[in-house]
Amino acid sequence: MKAGVIVEPAVAAPRAVSPPFDRRSVVSLFSRLRKPGGQSNPLPLYAELRSMGNIIPAPWGGQLLTSYELCDQVLRNRAWLVPDGDWRARQGAGTRWNAASSREMSKTLPGLNPPHHTKVRRSAGNMFDRKSMESIKVMVEQATDELLDRLSRELRNGGEADFSALVSEELPVMTIGGWLGIPPGDFALLREFTHDQVFAQELLPSASQLALSDAATAGLREYFVALVKRRRESPGDDPVSGWIRTWDALEPDREAADEAVYFLALFVVLAALETTSSLLSTMVWLLSEHPLQMEWLRAHPQHVTGAVEEVLRYDSPTHVVSRIAGEDLTLAGVPVAKDEMVHLMVGAANHDPAQHADPDIFDIRRKATHLSFSGGIHYCLGAPLARLEATALLTGLLRRIPHLRVSREPEWAPRVAFRRLTALHVVES
Repeated sequence: MKAGVIVEPAVAAPRAVSPPFDRRSVVSLFSRLRKPGGQSNPLPLYAELRSMGNIIPAPWGGQLLTSYELCDQVLRNRAWLVPDGDWRARQGAGTRWNAASSREMSKTLPGLNPPHHTKVRRSAGNMFDRKSMESIKVMVEQATDELLDRLSRELRNGGEADFSALVSEELPVMTIGGWLGIPPGDFALLREFTHDQVFAQELLPSASQLALSDAATAGLREYFVALVKRRRESPGDDPVSGWIRTWDALEPDREAADEAVYFLALFVVLAALETTSSLLSTMVWLLSEHPLQMEWLRAHPQHVTGAVEEVLRYDSPTHVVSRIAGEDLTLAGVPVAKDEMVHLMVGAANHDPAQHADPDIFDIRRKATHLSFSGGIHYCLGAPLARLEATALLTGLLRRIPHLRVSREPEWAPRVAFRRLTALHVVES
C-alpha cells in the first residue's frame, strides 16, 4: 500500500489455476495477517490466499471464500444464514460461540435470521433515511469543524498530532451519541467498551480477548439498560424513546419490550463506532500515501464521494464476514453441509482481479464496487451515516488542512476481521 499515481483501468487478468490445498500454508498466512507487516499491508497475503482457490477449507473447520462473485452470492442468498443464538448453542458450552459476549451479540440485529430479523428490522424504522440524514448532516458538519479546530491547534502547538485519537475516534461517537441523546461525558466510556467488545466478533479470538469482550459487554448492558429505563420514565423525541413506543405496540410484556430496545441501542452503538473510526483513519492514511491523488482531489472536490468508495474497497473496516449454511448446499462445486460455516474474506474479495482491474492500485477515480457494507437483508443500516461522516471529514480536511501528511508508520491492532488503526500521527506540510 505505497504511494502511486492515478491510472487508467486495464483489462482484468484471468484467475490462475489453484494449487492443491496446503493446511499449513493457510495457518501460516493467518498468523502473518495478525503481525505488524500483515496489518500494514495484507494485500500480498490476500493474493496468496486467492491463489489457493475461490473456496478453501478453513483449518479450524468450514470454508474460506476469496472471490468477489462467491462472497456476493452468499450475502444475497437467503439460504445462507447468520450464526444466530440457536446455532451458537449447538456448538457446545466450551466454544467461543457460547462466551457471554457472543451470546449477547446473537440477540442483536446482525445475529438474527428471519422471521425474528424481519420483525426487529422493521421496528428500527428508517433510521438514516433522507429526512433523518438532513438533520444529522448539520450535526456531523458541526462536529467535524470542532474536531478540525482541535487538530489545527494541536498541529500548531506541537507540530504533530495523533489523528486517530483526536478525530477518528471522536467523530463517530459525537455523531451517534448526539443522535441518541447520550451525555458527552459518557463518550469515552462507550469508546473503551466498544474497542474491547469487538473481540467477540473477531475471527479466532483468544480466551483472554473473549474475557475482555465479556467484561465490556456486561458494561454496555448495564449502561444501555439504564438508558432505556430513563427514557421510559422521561420520554422525548430521540430514537430510543421512539423505539420504546414502537415496541410497546408490538410487545405486551413491558420488560420484553425494554429488552428489545436495549438490543437496538447496543447494536447501533457497536455498529457506528468501531468500523467508522477505522474508515476515517484509513482514508487519511491512504490519501497521505498517495499525494498525487490527494492533489488531484483538492482540485476536483466533487469527487470526494468516489474517493470514499475507493477507500472502502481498498481497505474495508471489516475484512471477514461469516455465514452458516441453512441447509445442505453446494458452492462452486463444493458441498457445504447444513450448519457449516463459511468465512467470506471480504478484504481479499474486494481485491479480486476478476472483479476489478489492477485491484491493488488505489485509484480514487475508479468506479468502486465493494462488499464492505455486506449485502442482502444484512446490508449495513449505518452505511449512509458512515459515508456522510467520511465525506464531511474529507471535505473539511481539503478545505482547512489540505497538506496534512502522515509523519510515522501507523500502528494497528492485531486483528483479522475488524481493522483498527490505533495511532496515526500526522503533521501539516
